[in-house]
Amino acid sequence: MPFHDITLNDGHKIPSIAFGTGSVNKGKDIHHYVEQAIDTGFDHLDTAQFYQNEASIATAIRESGLSRSQFFITSKYGFGNIRDALTASLRNLQLKYLDLYLIHTPTTITDIEGTWKEFEKIRGEGLAKSIGVSNFSVEDLQKVLKVARVKPAVNQIRLHPYNYSEHKELLRYHALHGIVTEAYGSLTPITTYPNGPVDAPLKKAAERLKVTPTQVVFLWVKAKGAVIVTTSSSKQHLEEYMAVGDLPPLTEEEVAAIDAAGADGPPSMVNTIRKLDLVRRTRILAMVLMGFVALRLLFSNCPMTAVE
Repeated sequence: MPFHDITLNDGHKIPSIAFGTGSVNKGKDIHHYVEQAIDTGFDHLDTAQFYQNEASIATAIRESGLSRSQFFITSKYGFGNIRDALTASLRNLQLKYLDLYLIHTPTTITDIEGTWKEFEKIRGEGLAKSIGVSNFSVEDLQKVLKVARVKPAVNQIRLHPYNYSEHKELLRYHALHGIVTEAYGSLTPITTYPNGPVDAPLKKAAERLKVTPTQVVFLWVKAKGAVIVTTSSSKQHLEEYMAVGDLPPLTEEEVAAIDAAGADGPPSMVNTIRKLDLVRRTRILAMVLMGFVALRLLFSNCPMTAVE
């Protein structure tokens, strides 16, 4: 049961797992990592104007020997003149069109309605088959839909078990308007907040399925009907991710258990430090102490002004 395509509200289909070239790789030549992802089976490649590495994708596609039609390419507009940004992205990617073009974030857009109207023109001209948004709230989407002739096909958001409860209203809004959710940062419970409440239901499901907790997280994302956007420089990890497409789904009880544990929120920094081994705990506490000393020295050398 490989990863299936999801039909968008405009009739086009989107692969349900993507290799992201996110901000951690900003400005880097990562064509080797992209080639590795393609070799592993990723055909949905996600990039952005802000990442400054679109040319790496062009190199990887060219060296793969595969045709353009075998890929689904997403890029995102972040700043500046929209047409100039799109032209630059297409040039960097060496493409005539994008499969999906997103507004990267509403925080850099002064006129959401006007920007969306321009996106509709871009779609109408065939420069992007589908258009959508990223990091938009319900309020942001409402501004778009107020003027939209074409609804956003997707909203790409940070989604993981610890913020799922915060996003319930947004996800309901997506469902109401046929907007597909794309999820990035879904491994946060493992990479950022280990030893938290979600660990137990992840471990229990992993033991039942004889898989890894990482794979359980992605099964959880699939259960929410979202597109997985992930990345790694490790081929072993990429193979682990792609193998999720062949796994049976989580049970409703397992999904509910992960939801409930996530609603308790991530572990606090204090509790996380307590659960680390002695060496790692000592290093963190030493760094905190050094920071405190530096601040004391800084302020001891600065004249203070009285505040009334």
